[in-house]
Amino acid sequence: QDKSQSTTTSIIIMATQQAASKSIIPKFRYLSAWFCPFAHRATLALEHHQGRVEYEWVEALGWERRNDDENVTGAGHEWWYHWKADELKRACPGALVPTLIPIVNGKPDESKSVYESIPVIDYIDAVANSSVDGSKDKLLVSEDPFLAARARVWTEKVNRECCSTYYGVLVRKEEDERKEHFANLIKGLENFSTQLKETSGPTFLPDGQLGSVDLTLLPWAYRYYVFKEYRGEEYVIPETKELEAYHEWYDHVMNLDSVKRTLPDKDRYLDHISKYADGSARSKVANAVRRGVAAHEFDDDKDEY
Repeated sequence: QDKSQSTTTSIIIMATQQAASKSIIPKFRYLSAWFCPFAHRATLALEHHQGRVEYEWVEALGWERRNDDENVTGAGHEWWYHWKADELKRACPGALVPTLIPIVNGKPDESKSVYESIPVIDYIDAVANSSVDGSKDKLLVSEDPFLAARARVWTEKVNRECCSTYYGVLVRKEEDERKEHFANLIKGLENFSTQLKETSGPTFLPDGQLGSVDLTLLPWAYRYYVFKEYRGEEYVIPETKELEAYHEWYDHVMNLDSVKRTLPDKDRYLDHISKYADGSARSKVANAVRRGVAAHEFDDDKDEY
């Protein structure tokens, strides 16, 4: 889950320092959750840079079903994060995934942990491209200042318009509200599709180069299939002229080996996301959407559970 969508210069400097030795592959403890699309962004970056970074996956979140005694969800029951790993609580102030902890001299250094998914993408990219052979052929963040600035703008737009809206479709109870969120999502995808035509495609960066904007959207694009199951045929992403570039992008990225390695089982995820679809999930994102704000606008205090 994300709150801030900015990547600080200090994170990139720290990444470069940690990978200063070209002969050492950076290693991390990766605090994650198999079901979480925010964490999925980090997994995509790690797998994109396979061989340039190493990580140990630590499943750091879990769920528990309880009675909804105070009728918070209106579903008769509620699902809570029933545990968060102590390591996650120490390493990330909000105890959110993804969180990366570098291994320094054989030990995890929690004082240098990095968290929140979009900054984590940038961090992994900086570390990976400062290590081993120093090659820049797999950069997720372009060295071209214009392309990097353009991508920064669109990671944030995609996050707001195409990712947060996903939860509005699932969590909101009223049909007109769901339709409004879905319409906003489609508009966001059309905007993204228009931007894809600005380069040689099919990715956001030129020449088919996978980048931070692609990784920001990809976990949700993969998960849109749940709409048909829980909201019906009218919530399927349409095959329209305005979305041609989006569908070309989708087919391309979903067939990349580094992406295919990261995709959760669809049936398993469909079962998991049912707690959002019936409104019984109690997470910061679900609580934020339930009280009427966008998922990316969750408040650590108001939406605590």
